[in-house]
Amino acid sequence: MTEDTSHLSVDMTTTGTTQITGVNTITSSSSLGIEFYFQCAVVVIGVVGTATNGIVLYALVASKQHKKHVLIVNQNALDLFASFMMAISYAVKLCNIQLVGSVGYWVCTLLLSANFYWCGTIGSVINLASITIERYLKIVHTAWSQNKLRTWMIYSAIAFAWVGGLICHSSFMFSSTAVIDGVCYDYVIIENEVSRKIHDFWNFLSFYVIIIIIFIFCYWRILIVIRRQASVLAGHAAAAGPSTAQTHAQAQSNHIQTNVIKTMILVSALFAISWLPSYIYTIDLSMNPKPIDVGFYATIIVAFLYSCTNPFVYATKFVPVKKVLLRLIPCKKNSG
Repeated sequence: MTEDTSHLSVDMTTTGTTQITGVNTITSSSSLGIEFYFQCAVVVIGVVGTATNGIVLYALVASKQHKKHVLIVNQNALDLFASFMMAISYAVKLCNIQLVGSVGYWVCTLLLSANFYWCGTIGSVINLASITIERYLKIVHTAWSQNKLRTWMIYSAIAFAWVGGLICHSSFMFSSTAVIDGVCYDYVIIENEVSRKIHDFWNFLSFYVIIIIIFIFCYWRILIVIRRQASVLAGHAAAAGPSTAQTHAQAQSNHIQTNVIKTMILVSALFAISWLPSYIYTIDLSMNPKPIDVGFYATIIVAFLYSCTNPFVYATKFVPVKKVLLRLIPCKKNSG
């Protein structure tokens, strides 16, 4: 994913010391002011995201969806974790801590680098692809999924999302982050610009382009199958005359299935829209190094809002969650 960095130019000298050339650093008071307000905004986004994702996670469990849609619950749990760590990491950044010794190093690598946030975000992207593939197999290849798809596979996908996000991001973070003179330089200790460009393109390809291709292919096939099933069901209902219990049950099952698909398509579309500006800016920055500006902060804010907006999708589109949340509203209870 796109890291929040200043893209400093760093040279490794033959004596083993790290020299920061600083051609792209931002030191003007106006830039520092923008960065301060950006960090404040991110803390607010993280707090709101933590609260809304927490409420939706409660609703998912209360509606028993944690037994029916395990991957969707895991998606919400990853968004909750990412939002919480976003708030914590950027709140620590605002404290402007002087980093000393091993404690300072770990504060830099684990908190000031927003490492846990990015691990949760990458895990969320991996899990979103897993949900898409699971829906695709269950709807497009129903017979195969009933015979071959096992519960342990689903839980393996959950574990892979958490572990994969941790490994993919932490490996890069630890190799490119250091504390120098009490200051945390995160994601900038890179041997040369070619390495950064390769990493940025790999990120874009792995966690955006391939994910979007999975979305388009799987949901396109899913919608075709659902439309075909609806036509067949309508034909059977017309031939049978009055609605039978079996036809009604099948129609209700298709409705629930369609509701889940619509919800996940919207979540996937929000991911595609939210992260595209950030990736475009990062690729442009890799090809044409320059000081970061307001555009950088704007694209990151849009990307961070993704974890915050997902709960509203579940609350308005996912019927089981919507019912639980409506019961939590006092005026609804009184009117009932």
